[in-house]
Amino acid sequence: MYSHIKEFLLVIFLIALPYCNASLEAEPEVYFRFNQAGFLPSDYKSLVILAKSKLDGRKIQIINTSNRHSAYSVSIGNNHGAYGNFKYTYIIDFTNVVTEGEYYFQFGRQKSFSFKISRYIFNGVADSLLQFFRVQRCGFTDPELHKVCHIADATSLIEGNKKIAQSFDVTGGWHDAGDYVKFLNTTAYATYMLLFSYEFDPVKFGFDNNHNNVPDLIEEAKIGLDWMLRCRYKNNELITQVQDLRDHDAGWRMPEDDKLEFDRPAYIGIGKNLIGIYSATMSLAYRIWNEKIHYPEFAKKCLDAAKQLYSIREQVQNVDSSGTGSYLDKKYPGKMALGAVELYISTHDQNYLTEAKNYADSAGSDFWWSWGDINTLAHYRLAKYFPKYMDFISKNLETFNKNKNENIFEKGAALSWGTNVTLLGIALQEILYKKLSGSSRFDTLATLQRDFVLGRNPWGVSFISGVGKNYTENFHHQIAYLTGKLPGGFAAGPATKEFVDKANIKFDKIDKYAKFQSKEMYYRDDRQDYITNEPTITGNATAIFVFGAYSNKK
Repeated sequence: MYSHIKEFLLVIFLIALPYCNASLEAEPEVYFRFNQAGFLPSDYKSLVILAKSKLDGRKIQIINTSNRHSAYSVSIGNNHGAYGNFKYTYIIDFTNVVTEGEYYFQFGRQKSFSFKISRYIFNGVADSLLQFFRVQRCGFTDPELHKVCHIADATSLIEGNKKIAQSFDVTGGWHDAGDYVKFLNTTAYATYMLLFSYEFDPVKFGFDNNHNNVPDLIEEAKIGLDWMLRCRYKNNELITQVQDLRDHDAGWRMPEDDKLEFDRPAYIGIGKNLIGIYSATMSLAYRIWNEKIHYPEFAKKCLDAAKQLYSIREQVQNVDSSGTGSYLDKKYPGKMALGAVELYISTHDQNYLTEAKNYADSAGSDFWWSWGDINTLAHYRLAKYFPKYMDFISKNLETFNKNKNENIFEKGAALSWGTNVTLLGIALQEILYKKLSGSSRFDTLATLQRDFVLGRNPWGVSFISGVGKNYTENFHHQIAYLTGKLPGGFAAGPATKEFVDKANIKFDKIDKYAKFQSKEMYYRDDRQDYITNEPTITGNATAIFVFGAYSNKK
């Protein structure tokens, strides 16, 4: 009797098996990749889907979390081609969803993280990013998450191959990244961007979260300015770097416990590249402290430093080559153009304007963005007087726009060390171009770069700590590792696998994103990964401008 029952059940199972398989095939596993922070109502809105099975013609629902009703239903279009381990990729455009609220994507029984559509979705992001600078503070600057540190900077000086047994006061400033080295060029860039952001829009960037009647960006920029002023070694030389690469071999420690605290040399150097960004920063500081902060003594000190340093431009080499080989420039005209035009705006001296134009013409479009590729800033300033300089910015954006059409995640630039900074630099350039021209021509390009940073990427990770539902946690940053915190952390972003492999990094953890890696794009949320997972002051300074500009504050 039991054998007959077994035979009957087997027959039923075999008959049902094809239908079970069909049911399983009806809902293949999918991965949703989108901006986890959310969207402005007017944004171009898109979702990338990764799948190992064909989804053409299937339905995606966008569900409103408040009532569980479908706000939008769309058929999945054609496969965009393979990416990494996924044979099928799709892009869903849901720009038509403009009603403010909270939503999630649903495919069959699979749901995504929720996201919001709101005019205020980016409010507070720039404020958070600025907190990173407080963690980076060095010396007697009231740092966060650590104690006063490196109070003897610098204990000796190095000029060329010569070591000088002489101390020099370059205390203060910011540690550059996850280590405890300080650099003049990245400090100058970061300081300039904080000041530039405030001048660009004093309302959006005028937040005062500590209620001391000084905008937080200005208060933080003063940390950079004070240190830059200390870096004037002589009238014709600057301190370009504090500490050498031994810092990277001293082990993971809090800055106040640095065993090298009383063995931190400083490097002496000069170059037109440094003169340009230094004089630009000090000239801009003059206007803000003179006109907004009403501190004329400090304002004059900044302008005098800018004018004096700019005056020796013909007596120095083109680019500085001092230090340990980190952050070395290859070109200088863009920075000199920026220095000259900022001096013109502050002094109205026509000679500065003439030189700014000459340098800016020589610089041309740089088709990039990084701490060393900032020609657009000079072109933006000059375009207010001579509209032809908008053309240099539009050429950059046209190239980025073309690049985005060649990859599923629509990145506007190739991967490099600091990819996320470059992508947000594209958004930055679009914001400036739109301010000058009033054109929305490149809005979608900028939105896609922003969205990549916030989760529209292969790993579905937001690279900004605390923003989104799945964000970077294991930064290559000593204080973050030892305290378990890093407010405003912003990871450098992906590189090619070959680039990372060459570094021979000994990772701490198993790669939780292994199935989403490819030769073309590789990222590790691992504290040992100093290539893709390290935050920097230059990255945060760029991000502060972009997300502050996208905010809605009155």
